[in-house]
Amino acid sequence: MKQMSLGAAGFERKTKRTRKREFLDEMNLVVPWSELVALISPHTPKPGAKGGRPPFAVETMLRLHFLQQWFNLSDPGMEEALYDTPMFREFAGLDAGEDNLPDESTILRFRHLLEANDLSMQMLATVNATLTQKGLLLKQGTVVDATLIAAPSSTKNSSGTRDPEMHQTKNVFKVF
Repeated sequence: MKQMSLGAAGFERKTKRTRKREFLDEMNLVVPWSELVALISPHTPKPGAKGGRPPFAVETMLRLHFLQQWFNLSDPGMEEALYDTPMFREFAGLDAGEDNLPDESTILRFRHLLEANDLSMQMLATVNATLTQKGLLLKQGTVVDATLIAAPSSTKNSSGTRDPEMHQTKNVFKVF
């Protein structure tokens, strides 16, 4: 029997219900998880006789894939978010007390599995049909991460002269 973590035992602090939490709760209810798992399962590798680390559940990996799409996360970004964001672990059905969480290569292999078997369009059709049945519409949003990146302090342009418009953080982001 798996030991319950402190967070799952009710010792977590109560926090404000955020828009992100509301969104994930709604998606948990409206996305046809069992239909999508049934669609993907025939294509997933089975545990081998050689041993090795057992694969993560298809539904867990599917939920991570959706989180990546909804929050515009790369494979390394999704791995990092699993360690940083308890809400994402909870949504994916992963326990915070577990020693192993899916790493970026596991997440990448699952995405490649979906691509190799042309499952993305079938998944989209299934989700859209379910949402239409329930009278719901999913709109696209964007999360912006304005991270400053360390760069050399040179402010010279290609001709080797100083560019009068360049400062340490000016012209880093352009709005179109």
